[in-house]
Amino acid sequence: MPAIPSHVPEPSRTDPALIRNFCIIAHIDHGKSTLADRMLQLTGVVEQRQMRAQYLDRMDIERERGITIKSQAVRLPWAPTGDKSNTHILNMIDTPGHVDFTYEVSRSLAACEGTVLLVDAAQGIEAQTLANLYLAMENDLTIIPVLNKIDLPAAQPEKFAEELANLVGCDPSDVLKVSAKTGLGVDALLDRVVKEVPAPVGVKDAPARAMIFDSVYDSYRGVVTYVRVIDGQLNKRERIKMMSTGATHELLEIGTNSPEMLAADGLGVGEVGYLITGVKDVRQSKVGDTVTSQQKGATEALGGYKDPKPMVFSGLYPLDGSDYPELREALDKLQLNDAALVYEPETSAALGFGFRVGFLGLLHLDVIRERLEREFGLDLIATAPNVVYRVLMEDGTEHVVTNPSEFPEGKINEVYEPVVRATILAPTEFIGSIMELCQTRRGTLLGMDYLSEDRVEIRYTLPLAEIVFDFFDQLKSKTRGYASLDYEPTGEQTSSLVKVDILLHGDKVDAFSAITHKDAAYAYGVRLVAKLRELIPRQAFEVPIQAAIGSRVIARETIRAIRKDVLAKCYGGDISRKRKLLEKQKEGKKRMKMVGSVEVPQEAFIAVLSSDDSAGSGKGKK
Repeated sequence: MPAIPSHVPEPSRTDPALIRNFCIIAHIDHGKSTLADRMLQLTGVVEQRQMRAQYLDRMDIERERGITIKSQAVRLPWAPTGDKSNTHILNMIDTPGHVDFTYEVSRSLAACEGTVLLVDAAQGIEAQTLANLYLAMENDLTIIPVLNKIDLPAAQPEKFAEELANLVGCDPSDVLKVSAKTGLGVDALLDRVVKEVPAPVGVKDAPARAMIFDSVYDSYRGVVTYVRVIDGQLNKRERIKMMSTGATHELLEIGTNSPEMLAADGLGVGEVGYLITGVKDVRQSKVGDTVTSQQKGATEALGGYKDPKPMVFSGLYPLDGSDYPELREALDKLQLNDAALVYEPETSAALGFGFRVGFLGLLHLDVIRERLEREFGLDLIATAPNVVYRVLMEDGTEHVVTNPSEFPEGKINEVYEPVVRATILAPTEFIGSIMELCQTRRGTLLGMDYLSEDRVEIRYTLPLAEIVFDFFDQLKSKTRGYASLDYEPTGEQTSSLVKVDILLHGDKVDAFSAITHKDAAYAYGVRLVAKLRELIPRQAFEVPIQAAIGSRVIARETIRAIRKDVLAKCYGGDISRKRKLLEKQKEGKKRMKMVGSVEVPQEAFIAVLSSDDSAGSGKGKK
């Protein structure tokens, strides 16, 4: 554990006037984690020999992909202008930048009074930067605009300082210019945080109230809960109560992250820290809940967070059916680590028992699946992602469809699909190709604004189903990687949607069903039957593969039968003898066809369900 400088005040005695809670928000790859590294070094909480790049990114996936998935809170001591007698405590949260993890960012903002808005001086403002800025403004936070990477040859600090100043509503000279890589200007940024971010406000003598903004599962210590104390004080060894569940626990350990866990006697007003109660049941510690003392505790809970709505659903099934209980336990633990995850059990005739899991987007799906496989050693099949539809029947009944196999049969009146408001930022030369892409994806243009003479913001309404697959990849390739995308749900619209079923030997295979737009159904059916024909091995009898909408077949391929050479023993002789043997073989095949069932290998399911359309698109950075 790194040595903590001697001038750090005792956590439980810190005066709220000396505390500053802030977070760093930015687009992916604009240098949040690198800036956090410099702050850790500058304040001395991590020794030089223990320092490594992306210090706060703890997961292997984060380090490999170079993205932040989990917010990390850390406590930093900082004396402005080197005055040791005036040491402040800065609680800093490093947040993710991808649109799929906006919920992580919104929870971090609720635990802070100020935010550092970081923009790359070579790339300028991107769509996710705008989305995060609006989130910060909704929370009434003090915003400190900062341009990073000013040491790059391609940096244009003056141009982008003006863009940023127009957005935030300040003077271009107020925009700080730093280089997180070299450390240039980081001390001035910390001084600015102390000067401009307001101190936390709370009632010291009131009953204790602390907001849970995150929690993780530790296999040795149980649930570790991260809290921000609003009123009163929490002390070690006292009994605490979770206000939403009413559960009570003894506080075995309380402390702060500096950045490793550092035990303390207690936490006071405005402080951010962790609690350990030894509880192993992950449902006992709910993000957004209020923690109070059991004796003379608070009666009114704090306003929690609004629950995130899953945007994309996918079925997760273990390759080995006996792993089902392990998958349930793994999802339970991950749900604690990722409050945006929702799931419910489901069964499939083809794949057995599994879970229908809701995600915030494709990268979220990709990361969760990879974490389940790595951290819990599970082998999984993920079905093709789909969105939630609402189907109104002619008889007035309504169905909510999260899985294509739930799509109702019979006379349908209307089908509603979710739509999103997409914001695309790109250089002006690509306007034509972006608009063409959006039109082909059934988009409706909302408006267009020029941020400067060479950068444009285009707003479209698009069906969510059209952008969860390969929309982002297509956008990047059409704009040579310059465009950035952000989207938010805005409701639903009626559409001409149909369910395409795949029939093998006349039997529907539920795992291959899909809901598509009427105009795209034929192309989908043709592509899938052609793929299955390659993947399913030949049987002893002929197997037709059909794609159908209701009872109407729209595409067909046939897997030819394997024919045993029954004429091998016939050399010479009469033709009628050969014909007799072939007729006998034909009869046998006919009988086999009536009782035989097609064996679909596991590889075929994996290859079709993780098709190129759905697998590649989550890895892009928005």
